[in-house]
Amino acid sequence: MDRFHKYTVYITRKIPEPGPSILKKYFEVKMNPGVDVLDREDLFENVRNVDALMCMLGDKIDTNVMDAAGPNLRVISCYSVGYDHVDIKEAEKRKIIVTNTPNVLANTTADLTFSLILTAARNIVNADSYVRNGNWKFGWTPDLFLGYDVHGSTLGIIGLGEIGTLVAKRARGFDMKVIYYSKKR
Repeated sequence: MDRFHKYTVYITRKIPEPGPSILKKYFEVKMNPGVDVLDREDLFENVRNVDALMCMLGDKIDTNVMDAAGPNLRVISCYSVGYDHVDIKEAEKRKIIVTNTPNVLANTTADLTFSLILTAARNIVNADSYVRNGNWKFGWTPDLFLGYDVHGSTLGIIGLGEIGTLVAKRARGFDMKVIYYSKKR
């Protein structure tokens, strides 16, 4: 390829700004405008002759996709921490670089996990629905959406990787006893 060639990137699903705008400064960018996984035939058609592919979890990037992309494909960038959806051995055979975004969502995922713990324990969804549906007429009663105390409770965590460890740290702030299972510890 000559030095004036503008490399082509295909993004398998719509990503938020400013991502596409930044990429468009340097590359020709094609992007699926939707958020759903493309069917295989559409994916094959859209990756033809691209130099780089940005894919999401759920996009199976295997020999067939790499064949459809053709010999110019040099980078597969996973818009995710995980890359199980990419045939790494096949990419290595073809000298295609595979990237991912490690650690990018660990704290965010731990926050969400703890918010779900609080939501479940304190009956937040049911209480919210109760109020929004106009059922809040007589004020508080001792057992209305009582739920369970989180502070001082015991939290079990299966898998004490990065996210599990961060959830455990949040649990300490609620004086919770943490028990866990991990193959590595």
